[in-house]
Amino acid sequence: MLYYTLIAIVLGTKAELIKCVPVMLELQKRRQKYWFVHTGQHPLGKACEEFGVKKPDVILSEEPKISTKFWSKVNRISLLWFLSMIFKIKKQIRKLMPSYVIYHGDTMSSAAAAIASSQLLNPGKRWKNVHLEAGLRSGSLFEPFPEEISRRICDKFSDILLAVSERSKKNLEKENQRGRVFKIGNTIIDSALISYKISKKRYKKPNYDYALINLHRHENLKSKERMQAIVEILKSIKIKALWPLHDNTKYYLEKYNLMQEIKKMKNIKIMPLVDYFNFIFLLANCKYLITDGGSIQEESLIFKKLCIILRKRTERQEGLATGINFLTKLDAGYARKIIRKIENNEIKVRILKILMASQV
Repeated sequence: MLYYTLIAIVLGTKAELIKCVPVMLELQKRRQKYWFVHTGQHPLGKACEEFGVKKPDVILSEEPKISTKFWSKVNRISLLWFLSMIFKIKKQIRKLMPSYVIYHGDTMSSAAAAIASSQLLNPGKRWKNVHLEAGLRSGSLFEPFPEEISRRICDKFSDILLAVSERSKKNLEKENQRGRVFKIGNTIIDSALISYKISKKRYKKPNYDYALINLHRHENLKSKERMQAIVEILKSIKIKALWPLHDNTKYYLEKYNLMQEIKKMKNIKIMPLVDYFNFIFLLANCKYLITDGGSIQEESLIFKKLCIILRKRTERQEGLATGINFLTKLDAGYARKIIRKIENNEIKVRILKILMASQV
């Protein structure tokens, strides 16, 4: 049983931490000892305090002062960091000698943890390495990039694959992954509901309808053509819109001389980046969401919010069957049509299907 074993949890980003919070809280509730190994990809200390989970026992690289260590996710610096992290994680795990090594999702930290704890680098290892959120697939190695590659690396090198849905489970079985596959559901449901309960005590709902904007995808930011298409889509918003702006998104908007176009849209309010609790509160109370994110598509289902996805592909394909998640493929005409229908209340939320999809 896990209760009598030592567990090492390796995380690097805030998104990974958020999705692992339910696991960590349950381990703490059971008084189960676990080690928290942090790669340093994002600053996590404040989020740990707010969620009531332990701070990292080990930090393998200096945390960034801003929201992320790497604005451009694939470059020489990030690849060197990734390679160094593999061996740092390996050394730490061999020192701890846990029974299980757990990592989450599709980041560079996740992929490094999967390789570092695998049998490839540890012949005869005694622990099992576990991928939480296994089996998601977009169907393209470059959409989203490099996350699609990272999650496939994680699945390839893991002994235990914890799939979030039946679709994810079938993806893994079709690929004949060597690890044992279990469908367990999605921890983001627990994380989002925990966060909303906390946020309701801190914030007041705006007394007006608003859209919520969230943009930060690497493959969008690196393309001036895509960012121009996104700006055209944002011009379709007629109601008030709130936009907590990421550092790297702002950088590329300014680089492409698109920030002036945004400033002309008087209904869009640019905000500093907010913490997860504030963001979940804004999401739970918005009229609709415009995003290129991944997990946020799942959060839109939890709170039954219409979601316009500014991507070519998505790995969260369950949401597309609900009738409230719309994959635009960055087609401004299609996106404009959906936004108009949403703002005119012409799209109904089918609660039963959404509930079924969110229980992944």
